[in-house]
Amino acid sequence: MTLPAVPAARPDPGGRSGLAAETVRRIMHVAFAIRQQQDTEIAELGLTPAVARALYELDPDRPLPARDLAEQLQCDRSNVTALVDKLEQAGLVQRRVDPTDRRQKTLVVTNAGRLMRQRVHEVMSDSRLLDGLTTGELAALRDLVRKVSDGGRAQGCGT
Repeated sequence: MTLPAVPAARPDPGGRSGLAAETVRRIMHVAFAIRQQQDTEIAELGLTPAVARALYELDPDRPLPARDLAEQLQCDRSNVTALVDKLEQAGLVQRRVDPTDRRQKTLVVTNAGRLMRQRVHEVMSDSRLLDGLTTGELAALRDLVRKVSDGGRAQGCGT
């Protein structure tokens, strides 16, 4: 994948402020490229990014109430209802009565959903963009990204 050129830095590139600004722009550029690649491949699977993320968050071995999925995705339950409707229409999940509380329904990943979830995981883990790095460079990048990351907190619904 060829990336568009990153705009040149405006602040003094020699100072800490300019260096930080250029670094942030380049991180955003890489994130955009990864997101574009993932969105394209998710669409090729017949899913939207939000539906793929909802499926990815479900544990195939542990049925989950929709309200818990909404919490995991950090979004409103009404949004999750629409996402689950799409997953159910695609045959990837089923709504089933919870055997411990018959007033509640849980989301159960189907066999087709398990396979699709694995494919989504592969798309989300695709590292082709990093192929030009040596193992040492990749480890250093991972460590630096980990140092500045948000600790793995999920993004909001539909992102």
